[in-house]
Amino acid sequence: MTHRYVALLRAVNVGGTGKLPMAELKAMCESAGFAGVRTYIASGNVVFASALDEAAVKAALERQLAAYAGKPVGVLVRTALEMAGVLAANPFPEAPGNRVVAIFLDAPPPKDALTDVRGQAGERLALGRREIYVHYGDGMADSRLAIKAAAQGTARNMNTVGRLAAMAAE
Repeated sequence: MTHRYVALLRAVNVGGTGKLPMAELKAMCESAGFAGVRTYIASGNVVFASALDEAAVKAALERQLAAYAGKPVGVLVRTALEMAGVLAANPFPEAPGNRVVAIFLDAPPPKDALTDVRGQAGERLALGRREIYVHYGDGMADSRLAIKAAAQGTARNMNTVGRLAAMAAE
């Protein structure tokens, strides 16, 4: 059975060192056997279909990226249904989509993930299934928020989550 997936790369620079052209990412996905590969904006978002399960998709893509980059590159994977669920579960739906992020994690966040947060000013936080949601009321530019549990995750704003969910559903 084929599944639609969204893969989110960690620490992909749009410019400078560590830059990964989206055409390269698309080619890597295709050489890993993924079908219908489409990238979205130059920050390491890719949508595709595969008969592999999530763990195998993640491993295959991480192998391709490590070979390309010469170092490990983290990948977080969600099915199309899970991505739609992340959007639907947004605990701050009244806030502008560019001010709310979902920090994607490999596993459910620990129950106490929000107790050791540092630098919190006006930000509101909530736990999701395998995400931590953050509403940056005053924007991200001046935020000093540090969430220890989010260190191995990667954040996408709700506008991007919505677009990726729509692409994965197509």
